Amino acid sequence: MDPRPYQKQETKQHFEGSRVRGFEVPSLRLSDISNNENIPNDSDGTRQNHSISAWFSTLAGRKTLDPGLLERYSTARHHLGFYTNVAVSATYTLPAICQHPLKSYIYGACKILIGQHPILSAIPVGEDTNEPHFVRLPSIDLDTCVSFEKRRHGNVVSSHSSNPDPDMDLEKLLNIQHNVPFSPPCPFWRLCILEDPDNPHMFTASFIFHHAIGDGASGMAFHRTFLRALDLELSSAQSSDQVDGTIASPNIPLLPNIESLHPMPVSIPFLLSILFKEKIWSRRDPNLWTGSKITMPLQTEIRLLVLSETQTISFRDLCRKNKTTITAALHILVAGAVFLNVSADYTRLQCVGALSNRRWLGEQISDDSMGVFVQDMHDSYHRENFFDESGNFSFPWDEAVRSRKTIEDTINMKGKNAGPNLLKYVGDFHSELFLPKVGKDRADSYEVSNLGVFRSNLQPESGSQNPRIGRMVFSQSANVAGSAFAVSALTGGDGCLVLAFSWQKDVVGLQLAGDIMKTVVQQLAIIQ
Repeated sequence: MDPRPYQKQETKQHFEGSRVRGFEVPSLRLSDISNNENIPNDSDGTRQNHSISAWFSTLAGRKTLDPGLLERYSTARHHLGFYTNVAVSATYTLPAICQHPLKSYIYGACKILIGQHPILSAIPVGEDTNEPHFVRLPSIDLDTCVSFEKRRHGNVVSSHSSNPDPDMDLEKLLNIQHNVPFSPPCPFWRLCILEDPDNPHMFTASFIFHHAIGDGASGMAFHRTFLRALDLELSSAQSSDQVDGTIASPNIPLLPNIESLHPMPVSIPFLLSILFKEKIWSRRDPNLWTGSKITMPLQTEIRLLVLSETQTISFRDLCRKNKTTITAALHILVAGAVFLNVSADYTRLQCVGALSNRRWLGEQISDDSMGVFVQDMHDSYHRENFFDESGNFSFPWDEAVRSRKTIEDTINMKGKNAGPNLLKYVGDFHSELFLPKVGKDRADSYEVSNLGVFRSNLQPESGSQNPRIGRMVFSQSANVAGSAFAVSALTGGDGCLVLAFSWQKDVVGLQLAGDIMKTVVQQLAIIQ
């Protein structure tokens, strides 16, 4: 586990080389439209209407569904530059019998994916308004959203190393991708392929997507479908070297949003408590650490921390022995690392977590669905519970047990009094939820989101003729109005737990972020 967070990495606000090829409209490039250049003239020499709204007028009648509250939340913050995107990355191994170029299999699998997940061909428009809506693209040109590049540092395939290194090529790619927003009329997702020159049958696929079209679990669903689609392509007699990059959008409806499936109730006492805190008694705890004040612009920093399969199993077994879960223990592990690296004057931390609501949304929504079906949960941690009477740090398993109960109690509420339920009372997401927060203190110290263990019905053994998934990474951009930093966790098919730390530049200093990650590594080695 070498977190390597203190090495300054290059973060760029644009794609380079093969990462992007123009974001093409049928005959115009979006850059041409925005720069007012290279716009075709009518026969009389006048310039054609070049606004992006004019392009969307050709999509009349293609409005598919009004976004739900969570989708509107994400469109507003994406438009304002408060949050950029989510990513789930996976390393694939294809059987050595593959005869065609990698691109042909990937494009074929994408065609299957787009046919099964209609949200992949829909984009939100009107993000700057209070009434955004989804529009279905007539077709998708894969050349605008799928890119290929060669690895420079080799592939990371061993899950048995006692001290696995992070994937430097993937880390660099994510540092770029999490700083690149989406623009219509291109799809609001990208698939970035890292090829291994030394192993043509192994590649890493990073699925980067707008939070309005999916949550973290949707990224898992994408890779489950992609794995099955690759298997179909590999076994298809129709597979060939020919690559068709234009995919017609499926004529199937989008999945309903969460409020169409769940009442999202709010109790009167809960609502009154929120109003009291916001309007009457909003005094901030001076001992709460939350990084710097909310500021713009957003530049996301990403660093990866990898546990080997052995370390992951050991950590899991320790959690079970102490009657808690990996997610709850991660809350405590990160809290302890923060307490050890910030001033002793800070005695409290506020953690926010994400929980999937899919479990109580009925048969229409499953783990293989792509959409936004998530809620928040909160917990507080106090310095005194992490140190003994002599002032020495001691991992508090009793706090991890309590944290597990907090998570379970939230789940048992079945969505009642969840944070997203309050969005129904917001009139203008831009001016009420986000913009007024700039310059003020943030509410949360850190976020922990754990997608759990990747599982698929297609689980071939090494040496089989089926594709398989190994190392996986769940990551997300920093959140301008959210916590000071986030830890996104996922255990891939190789059995390795990967933690992706993300933060906004200057909200958490590079040195502090590195120290927190080093402390996490140290504590994992000694807790028992």
